[in-house]
Amino acid sequence: MTARSDLLRVLEERQYIHQATDRDALDAKAAAGRINGYIGFDCTADSLHVGSLVPIMLLRRLQQAGHKPIVLVGGGTTKIGDPSGKDEARKLLTDADIERNKAGIRKNFLPFLKFGDGPTDAVMVDNADWLDKLQYIPFLREFGTHFSVNRMLSMDSVRLRLEREQPLSFLEFNYMVLQAYDFLELARRNSVSLQMGGSDQWGNIVTGVELARRVDGREVYGLTTPLITTASGAKMGKTASGAVWLSADKLPPYDYWQYWRNTHDADVGRFLRLFTELPLDEIQRLEKLEGQELNDAKVVLANEATRMNHGADAAQAAEQTAKRTFEQGEAGEGLPTFTIERGALSAGIPAFELVFNSGLVASKGEARKLIRGGGVKLNDQVLSDEGRSINAADLNGDGRIKLSLGKKRHALGVPTT
Repeated sequence: MTARSDLLRVLEERQYIHQATDRDALDAKAAAGRINGYIGFDCTADSLHVGSLVPIMLLRRLQQAGHKPIVLVGGGTTKIGDPSGKDEARKLLTDADIERNKAGIRKNFLPFLKFGDGPTDAVMVDNADWLDKLQYIPFLREFGTHFSVNRMLSMDSVRLRLEREQPLSFLEFNYMVLQAYDFLELARRNSVSLQMGGSDQWGNIVTGVELARRVDGREVYGLTTPLITTASGAKMGKTASGAVWLSADKLPPYDYWQYWRNTHDADVGRFLRLFTELPLDEIQRLEKLEGQELNDAKVVLANEATRMNHGADAAQAAEQTAKRTFEQGEAGEGLPTFTIERGALSAGIPAFELVFNSGLVASKGEARKLIRGGGVKLNDQVLSDEGRSINAADLNGDGRIKLSLGKKRHALGVPTT
């Protein structure tokens, strides 16, 4: 059925929708007027990574369609820990950790959403504002009767953990109750009628929809996005060398650009739809390219994704650095750097340790294996001896050391002064 609202039309064309509680009613409501919709983000780190980019883009699309996005940071629920997709309990964070992480992830939304006091301007709220004030017995008496333990045990976040015989604490078991209560509280405080999230949140979202209807008689809706994996089956946001962070101080814009440039051929069209704002007819043209020409489409993807998160200048600089590095064999000023202690350099650093210290690999064992396999270059020359001592004599003409893994991953070692 063709969508009546601009919101659902765009979300369906761009392949954002996996499930919706009442698609037609939601479509009609979005066509009739403004919707306030929210997505929750727990404060488990001081930056989000690209695994959170689909929900962020969902909020962006919501705003572009004339609706109001609400970013819920989980200052309260982070103290519990979401069991969804986890085999064990998340590490409990201190209040100071949560506040620091909250401040960090707030910055991740600024490039994507317009915040302010206008009717469609985004706002950010913290569920600690109400969850921290709940009194246990009154809360149980008022809302506990609306939750069936039988139903809760059937939810994927709980069922899968129990089937694998992994421990699930009572603390974590409460998470879906608190998330459902968040929806009710936001409906009351901010006139929210739509909760969105990843497909792993479907059970929690449906529980919140039902709670709001039972307690207040509110007509509210839920919508989820598909789990985004790469063509190789890997979950987005993680690479062999670590998370692909949205914050520039945790991952340089050049590395962010390279992540998108290295997209698998089969993912190019889908990622262009989800993570860029290029017209659909242009995306259809780009995804039909083959062979070497498909690399041009990957550069477009990298430029558009990097521009949106880090700005046009950063995207252009990353592309130019890549050209100088790959096509002209230069070091490239935009490459990620790491420091080398000058004293250690004078004494000599084993090659595998230097590669590990560069951040290009996750372990010293991986560094050894790559060097033995001829997969590492030192100043554009193959490094074959994992134990070779790297010293000041290995500094290139500009006083740095260039390390390369294959053709696409590089880092510059800069001696401390």
